[in-house]
Amino acid sequence: MAAVVRAFANDGEFLEYIQATHFDYFWYGANPANGLIPDRLPSPSPCSIAAVGFGLSAICIGIDHGWITRTQGVDRVRTTLNTFLQGPQGSGASGTIGYKGWFYHFLDMNSGLRYTSFNSELSSIDTALLLAGMLHAKQYFNQQNSDESAIQTMVDTIINRVDWNWMARGTNVLSMGWQPASGFLASNWIGYNEAMILYCLGLGAATNPLPASAWTRWTSGYAWATYYGQSYVPFAPLFGHQYSHCWIDFRHIADGYMNSRHSTYFENSRRATVAQRAYCIANPLARAGYSSNVWGLTACDGPAGYSARGAPPAQNDDGTIAPTAAGGSIAFTPEYSLAALRHFYTRFRRSVWTAYGFRDAFNQGEQWWGPDEIGIDQGPIVMMIENYRTQKVWRLFMQNPEIQRGLERAGFVPLSFMVPRLEPLFQQSAFSLNWEALAGRTYQVEYSPDLAAWFESPTGQVTATNSAAGWLDNGPPATSALPFSVAHRFYRVYQFGPP
Repeated sequence: MAAVVRAFANDGEFLEYIQATHFDYFWYGANPANGLIPDRLPSPSPCSIAAVGFGLSAICIGIDHGWITRTQGVDRVRTTLNTFLQGPQGSGASGTIGYKGWFYHFLDMNSGLRYTSFNSELSSIDTALLLAGMLHAKQYFNQQNSDESAIQTMVDTIINRVDWNWMARGTNVLSMGWQPASGFLASNWIGYNEAMILYCLGLGAATNPLPASAWTRWTSGYAWATYYGQSYVPFAPLFGHQYSHCWIDFRHIADGYMNSRHSTYFENSRRATVAQRAYCIANPLARAGYSSNVWGLTACDGPAGYSARGAPPAQNDDGTIAPTAAGGSIAFTPEYSLAALRHFYTRFRRSVWTAYGFRDAFNQGEQWWGPDEIGIDQGPIVMMIENYRTQKVWRLFMQNPEIQRGLERAGFVPLSFMVPRLEPLFQQSAFSLNWEALAGRTYQVEYSPDLAAWFESPTGQVTATNSAAGWLDNGPPATSALPFSVAHRFYRVYQFGPP
């Protein structure tokens, strides 16, 4: 399969193929008897519960695209949920799936019990990613029949038995995990990294929720910085800027910290991605092959083993590129991520493309091509392409009362929106947008073909210099096509910072 050359009529057809192939990892790579999904393939490996979370969301996406039927999806989701609902919980070192409502990071693919060969920890972040997939499935399978009602009930039962205060040890900060023999891990989750969704879920829990002060403790670790012209809260590997966004729509909300910086977490991830691409183009360590279309550093395998690679600042940068880094950022930087994915597919297809999508990573300087696909790589590619194309994952997940409560308790508030005045410029086949503004404030233009899916223009960020601001839509790269070449186009503008 890797050697087959495919031509694509347009970007949509290409992305559909990329999504469908990565979806196959979760559908055909799973154990159909219990729904568990391996950490990696084709190398033998245990189940990764985070991969199961991504897989549950992938099933919902797969139904919408017609890759599987709804009946198939319902059966697989019920099987998966039953594994986690019925699996024994307890403090023993073996024979259990979890404890206090939390689950072990790695499980045996057949028995569904703790994978003792890895001395697997009870993992707070991996449990959160699993729960996120479950909550997405709960909102997706909302038909009033016995099978889908059972899914909703099972998810509620699993979610509500998680003891958040226990993992926080009665404080306002969550431990990274727990071991049967030694107790809680010494490290805690303090921002900024992939655990934002963990705190949002814990704050919104219906039972044993975290105290509201947990969010202040989380943000106490932030350090605003500027790299390659981008100012943001950094975390060098890109996965830390992606995982929470696979489910939570941060585009139009901000907490106290981001409001004070006139930004959002979505914008923060966009800037982090732009800065990392700029780092790879600058290539200060002279790694082989880096370019405007060969970028993407994150946690992945490499010639010397698995490592959390990232930049800026440079962290374990040995020249290893992971396609999931660019693919998982497509909702933030579609113009850059799509170009990178096309380049990886056309230029390196024979070495990195498989029946389950892109391999984990490659290193041109060492002529090393990763042997495996990894579940937590494939998942963000499937999900973030969907969020970029339809935003349906975001829309469904944000309906969960747990996430609504969590965001509210963390202090998130909506950004201010305004409807711009439109002036057609027939000679230029363009539209001029104008709106009242506050001097010094930054605004973002969005456009939509149908008032359902909204897209940020890559050129549509405007900083006002006086009481009025404006922007010109003259087609690519501002928008997907000339405004006069489409049947409908709607616009809206939102303002960064407090009202």
